[in-house]
Amino acid sequence: MNLAVLKSTDAAYPARLHERLGENAPRTLTCIGDLASLSQTKSGLFCSVRCPGDAILAAYDAAQKLRDEGVTVISGFHSPVEKESLRILLRGKQPIIICLARSLDKIRLPMDWRAGLDTGRLLLLSPFEKRPRRPTVESSRQRNELVAALSDEALIVHAEPGGNIARISELVRDWKIPTRPLT
Repeated sequence: MNLAVLKSTDAAYPARLHERLGENAPRTLTCIGDLASLSQTKSGLFCSVRCPGDAILAAYDAAQKLRDEGVTVISGFHSPVEKESLRILLRGKQPIIICLARSLDKIRLPMDWRAGLDTGRLLLLSPFEKRPRRPTVESSRQRNELVAALSDEALIVHAEPGGNIARISELVRDWKIPTRPLT
């Protein structure tokens, strides 16, 4: 498990972060895995923690469709629906980018992530070098903004009114990122 650090001045650093986040773009991205996934067309997956049942079922169908179509998916994979979607996506062969709301320093990788890393189809990203070691409200906000900023399209399963994903939905709209229909 090799940790790489991309500085904002490096050629491999995604220019889209500067375009969309401006001076709020992270100065570094800490990475584990194959950076080639960053150059792929990426579909950002977002879902609030609270989610109605019909949207949950549609999300799982959408995850299977993304997997079967070989779409590169980027997400924090933190909410229950996002976690289950990751489980579905890990059964495929397409690239997956997991953005964490914590430092990758001293991370203990779940067993089901290791095969994806070993085959070069999983990339872990973090805008944090040393801290926080656990996700916080602020680090989750920054992570979600990073995911949106890197996305070529967005799949917003459910955005709780007034919640963090509703705010991300506004950014997606402001940045004119196309949205993928849930069904």
